[in-house]
Amino acid sequence: MKKEIYITDYNCVTPLGFDVPSNWNALLEGKSGVALHKIIENQEPFYASMIDSEKLDKEFKRFFNGTQNDSTKFTRLEKMFLLSLKPLVEKHQISDNTAFILSTTKGNISLLKNQSTLPEGVFLSSLAQKIADFFGFKTKPIVVSNACVSGVMAIAVAKNMIQAGKYKDAFVIAGDEISEFVISGFNSFQAIGTEICKPYDKNRDGINIGEATAAIYITGHCEEQSDEAIPQNEKFSFKVLGDSAINDANHISGPSRTGDGLFASIKNAITEAQVSAEQINFISAHGTATIYNDEMEAIAFNRMELQNIPLNSMKGYYGHCLGASGLLESIISMESALNNTLIPSKNFEETGTSQSLNIIKENQPAEIKYILKTASGFGGCNAAIVLEKC
Repeated sequence: MKKEIYITDYNCVTPLGFDVPSNWNALLEGKSGVALHKIIENQEPFYASMIDSEKLDKEFKRFFNGTQNDSTKFTRLEKMFLLSLKPLVEKHQISDNTAFILSTTKGNISLLKNQSTLPEGVFLSSLAQKIADFFGFKTKPIVVSNACVSGVMAIAVAKNMIQAGKYKDAFVIAGDEISEFVISGFNSFQAIGTEICKPYDKNRDGINIGEATAAIYITGHCEEQSDEAIPQNEKFSFKVLGDSAINDANHISGPSRTGDGLFASIKNAITEAQVSAEQINFISAHGTATIYNDEMEAIAFNRMELQNIPLNSMKGYYGHCLGASGLLESIISMESALNNTLIPSKNFEETGTSQSLNIIKENQPAEIKYILKTASGFGGCNAAIVLEKC
């Protein structure tokens, strides 16, 4: 019998707020972080979801006062990571058997700008070690970098390593920031939309880039959270029932047109979770608002007979946060379950996929016990996890 794995704490830093409650309240009000930003000097402003750097620095200095934590020692992305993880480390002890897992696609890629040599901090292993050293982790950091499924896969890696007895518990963080490198890459694929993104909508025309960091604490036993300092409404746990990651190897940037990889990932995760498609109460989908991604997802969900399950994409609120998206959206899904509320898929108006989906159009009450979270990315990678509210 496999050891049961639980997520018992989480946090996030996004354009909508620097903790989960502020993010949740903003989502309930329908607020979005997506706005016009001029990021590249010789390009027109375009829609993106970007954290205010001044607010970030102010919050960082408030949270990390003292000369030893001089903010000049850290990049912008590192500050985001530290802010997201610090509240969790303060509540959960780091031991010799605690894993530290970092999910990102590009990390400190901005350090390469105007550089003739490779700065040490640009390597993902160096970034992970810097964060680990700051908090005093005793095990070697693990980096998960597999395009836009990285955040979901990081949860799966933590779950499987704890079940295998490699670790007792784990802190998982995920994050990416908007950079000229990332923007240029998506522009080369003509994937960036000219308007605010509209996942699954008939008039969708591409993604909005976003940035965020997110963190979870995951353990091999459901902790008795008796600490009186923890508010009653923050005492929770979600069991990670199943996971799977499949690469359909269709194209460097395009998913399988028939959703083969996503279909297989969902099927495997649900099979391991030992739940039926009918038992899933809510799907947090990838929903990038590109023509092929949304169509592929609709086909895969219908193949799994999940077309009637309430579904949303969070990209209209946060943009596409790359390596952070899967973890951030998992956190918001768990908040939905805790608050018994489904959040609408922002900007959706008219179905633009060949097969129907039950896309959430307004805030609505719901009993949510089983959550399916999916993600897909460049190179044909796909991932899925199933969570159960305890």
